[in-house]
Amino acid sequence: MKSTFRALRNKKFSALLFGQTLSRIGDFLFQIALAWWVLEETGSATAMGAVLFFSTLPMVAFVLVGGVVVDRMPRGVLLFTSDMARCFIMVMGTWLAFTDQLVMWQIYVIAILFGFADAFFLPAYNALIQQIVPEDDLPSANSINSLSMQFGRVAGPAIGGLVAGFGGTAIAFGINAVSFFIGALTVAALLNIPAPPREQASEFSFRGFKDDLRDGFGTIFSSPILWIAIIVFAFTNITLTGPYNIAMPFLVQQELGGDEKMLGLIYSIFPIGYAIASLVMGSFPKLRYRGITMYICSAIAGIGLGVFGLGLPIPLLIVAALLNGAALEIDGLIWTNIMQEKVPPEKMGRVSSVDSVGSFVLLPIGFAFTGWLIDAVGVSAVFIAAGVVTAVVSLLPLLHPMIRKLD
Repeated sequence: MKSTFRALRNKKFSALLFGQTLSRIGDFLFQIALAWWVLEETGSATAMGAVLFFSTLPMVAFVLVGGVVVDRMPRGVLLFTSDMARCFIMVMGTWLAFTDQLVMWQIYVIAILFGFADAFFLPAYNALIQQIVPEDDLPSANSINSLSMQFGRVAGPAIGGLVAGFGGTAIAFGINAVSFFIGALTVAALLNIPAPPREQASEFSFRGFKDDLRDGFGTIFSSPILWIAIIVFAFTNITLTGPYNIAMPFLVQQELGGDEKMLGLIYSIFPIGYAIASLVMGSFPKLRYRGITMYICSAIAGIGLGVFGLGLPIPLLIVAALLNGAALEIDGLIWTNIMQEKVPPEKMGRVSSVDSVGSFVLLPIGFAFTGWLIDAVGVSAVFIAAGVVTAVVSLLPLLHPMIRKLD
C-alpha cells in the first residue's frame, strides 16, 4: 500500500488544493445561509428549487464551451478568472444583504452568474489536476481532492449554521467573498502553466469548436462504460441532489423541529462518510471490481438518503448519512479513475464538459420539479420516492456484461 497523501509532495498541486479548500468552505457556508434565508423569506420549496434551477442552467448551457476553452487556454488563468469573478459577485451580494436590499430576483441573478463561472471552473479544475500530477499519484490526488471537498462540506455548513444564526446572511456572504479572493491568490502561482499540447493545432473558430466538441462526444460514445454511466448519472443526480439540497431544510424545520444550526449539523454529517471512504480508497494503488462496485454503491447511497423520509430518530439518520456519503465517495473516486484511464490529458477538458452536460442536463428541470413536488405531496414522500428510484436506476447497468467485467 502507498500513502494516501503522497500527491502533496507536488508543490503545484498543494498550492491549488489549499486555495480551493478555503473556497469550498466559503461555498458551503454560503449555501447554508442562502437556503435558510430563502426558507424564512418565502417558506416555499418551489422558490428554493428555482434558485438551484437558475444556478445550474447556465452551467449546463455553457460548460461545453468551457470544456473546449479549457483545452486551448492555460487552465490556471481560467481558474484565477473564475475565482475573481465569483469574489466580485459575492462582494455585491454582501453589500445588498448588509444594506437590507437583498430580494429574491437578486438571488436569482447571483445564481445565474455563479453558474456561468462554474461552467469554466469545473472542467479547468479537473483537467489541471491531471496535467500537473504524475499518473502514479493520481489516485492519491483524487482522494486528497475529495477529502478537501468533504472538509469544506463539514466545516462550511457547521460554520454557516452558526453564522446565519448569530451573524446574519451578510456575514456569511462576506466570508464567501474572502474565500474566493484567497483562492484566486493561490491559483496565481499556477498562471504560468501552459495549455497542454494538442495533437493537431487549429485556430479557435466555430469550425474548430465543433471539431473539438465532436471529438469529446466521440470519446464518450466510443465506450459503453462511459456513456452508460453518464446516462445513469443524469437521473440519479436529480434523485439524490434534489432532495438533499431542496428538501433537507424543510425536513429539518417541519419534521425535526430544528433551526439553521441543526441544518448545518446534519449537512456536516454526510461528508464525514465521504472522508472515511476517501482515506481508505486513497491507500490503494488500483481500484478493483469497479463496474459492480460503482453501481452497487450508487444504490446504497439512494437507500441512505431515502430513509430520511421514514421518521427515524436522529442517531439512525446520522448512520444513514454516513452510509450515503461513503457510498457516493467510492462511486465518485471510481468514476474519476475511469475517466483518467480512458481519456488522454489533452482531451480531458472537452470530455469533462461533455460528462458534465450529460450528467447535469436534467438537473435544472429536476430542481424545479423537486421544489414543486415537495409543496404538492410533502417532504417525507419525496425522500422515500427518491431513494427507491435511485436504487432501481443504479442497478440496471449491471445487466450489461461490459459493466460487470470492468475491473
